[in-house]
Amino acid sequence: MPRPITPDLVYHITAVASPSVAPDGTQLVFTRAKIAPETQSGHSQIMMMELPNGEATPFTQGPKDSSPKFSPDGKTIAFLRADEKSRAQLWFIPANGGEARQLTRLPSSVIEFEWSPNSRSIAFVSDVDPDRLPEDHDPKKDPRVKVIRRIRYRYDTIGWRGDAHRHIFVMGINTDEKPRQITDGDWDDLSPVWSPDGKRIAFISNRREDRDLTMFTEAYVVSTTGGEPECWSSHLSTIGNIIWSPDGSQLLVIGSEDEELGAGWQGFLYMLKPSRAPKKLTDDSFKISAGFRPILPAPELRWTDKGRILFLAEAKGESFLYEMSESGDELRSIAGGDTLFSDLTLDAKAKKAVVLSIPPASAGELHLIDTEKGAPRSLVNENKEYFKEHPAATLEKFSFKRAGMEIESRLLFPPDFDPSKKYPLIVDVHGGPHGVFYDTFNPTQQVLATAGYLVLCVNPRGSSTYGAEFVKAVLSDWGGEDFLDIMAALDKVCTRPYVDTDRLGVQGYSYGGFMTAWIVGHTNRFRAAIVGAPCIDLPSFYGTSDIGVSFGEIQWGGTRMEALKAFIEHSPIHYVQKVETPVLLLHGEADHRCPIEQSEQFFVALKRLGKEVEFVRFPGCSHLFLRNGHPKLREEYLMRVKMWFDKHLTPQASRNGAKRAATASSKR
Repeated sequence: MPRPITPDLVYHITAVASPSVAPDGTQLVFTRAKIAPETQSGHSQIMMMELPNGEATPFTQGPKDSSPKFSPDGKTIAFLRADEKSRAQLWFIPANGGEARQLTRLPSSVIEFEWSPNSRSIAFVSDVDPDRLPEDHDPKKDPRVKVIRRIRYRYDTIGWRGDAHRHIFVMGINTDEKPRQITDGDWDDLSPVWSPDGKRIAFISNRREDRDLTMFTEAYVVSTTGGEPECWSSHLSTIGNIIWSPDGSQLLVIGSEDEELGAGWQGFLYMLKPSRAPKKLTDDSFKISAGFRPILPAPELRWTDKGRILFLAEAKGESFLYEMSESGDELRSIAGGDTLFSDLTLDAKAKKAVVLSIPPASAGELHLIDTEKGAPRSLVNENKEYFKEHPAATLEKFSFKRAGMEIESRLLFPPDFDPSKKYPLIVDVHGGPHGVFYDTFNPTQQVLATAGYLVLCVNPRGSSTYGAEFVKAVLSDWGGEDFLDIMAALDKVCTRPYVDTDRLGVQGYSYGGFMTAWIVGHTNRFRAAIVGAPCIDLPSFYGTSDIGVSFGEIQWGGTRMEALKAFIEHSPIHYVQKVETPVLLLHGEADHRCPIEQSEQFFVALKRLGKEVEFVRFPGCSHLFLRNGHPKLREEYLMRVKMWFDKHLTPQASRNGAKRAATASSKR
């Protein structure tokens, strides 16, 4: 008998990641990871399979191996392995098997790396910290103060930065030479890419004078021996990914000219030459996948010697593998739709592609694609048996026009949905505000939907993948038209006979937490609300978040000093007296993106006013802990979400809530 997807799925789901195809297209390596309930720790190892029909078998033993990459000659695989202090070090192993050998022994983790064209050297990124303490330092005997000299002194998930910066190193793999640092300075250097002749490295950096105040980045080129880098992207505001042309005369980047619109939210393809204006190749009919640096690297971007450019992009919440001519005149969708492609790897001739696909009814699969014919075929589906026993919710999409824009939503139904019955409905609000609900598996939504809830997922204005104008429509208007888009979608769904309009809930995380708090401060139609890691008070967020200045000034119309009135008017805490909905606050204590003081303020205000509120703190958890945090706490988050809605959205609880809301309204 089918069973619901429950919060303990964190122990049952096997994750696959970081696929790398051999240059000749005959082999594939990837990372396989799973969490052991008895130890509460993850085990990850490198897997290998022969293409196209082989079985995936363990290639390394782990327990903390990741990010495998074939060398250009196909003879060696480099990968990252955590040392005894959990620092990721570079290792390599012959592709035909044998003993793995450690390449680096660094005081900080290797963040990312890239093979040289001749397969003899590797460029990698690691921290350079002028204030690094000795490894045997005892803070109890010798406590040290922390000195701050810049606004961006810490990053969520990464933690304390101080005056540390990420820089590029180069080292050979078959010599005893030490790593050579080829970049330095008061900025971060990322994403090294070797030129075809192996003499230069292109990379992404943030070297503008206003780098402490903005999210701007640039594309640079430096000699592999070091020296002064040359900026190739002076006309662009941000760079999301970077590769060389086959002849080494140009760069191809995912970038943006718009200072309000970063390459990660709506990027375009540009060709770059030194001292030349960039040549734009794409429009905003899709968003090119650029990852989420520095947490999630960008998928592979390829420019072939046949004049073909291959890349992943997203349109209206769906992913596609595209091929474009280098002139930009011809564009072809190779494969995609109805799923999220989160990673891409290609063989040397770009004839075979492997994508990491995450459709709505599965937690991650590897598919092989013939780039000439399309037609993906499944290679790896580690969770097939789990989803046979725990079928996912079904999905419906619908759109409507409101205030000059088309608003798309997704509605999830329980697997055993019966239209003759009545169902409680939960509105889920994504983060961002430039996030988006894709056609993909979402654990929180699936736990709720398979437990018998309808889940409405709206992409209001401000969401990405719907074009530049749509993304920017939310700027300086948080809680305005975006709020009205969500409520309009809810109104449309509530006309359906199977929706129990007396049992409505709302929840969201990050910007979704902001919007949930905003919603319950502006309407009493919901019987329960879950506010996850929210932005509650914009003036204090400006000074406490790791992106309060660089992000906040673009989103909210200026500095706190310039736009204080608007900051206050767009803060949910400003409307706290109107809240009648029971609120559950969920927040990580190590969150630097939306600091926990935001939830603390909201909790105290609600509690002081005698409202129903509960506050759950997750120790040691960053803003991204639902993705990479402790498994027990990820399970706990899902459990508490379900328990709160189960408590307040039963028929009797909803009737009581309706009476309270009516009483509160009559007193106004």
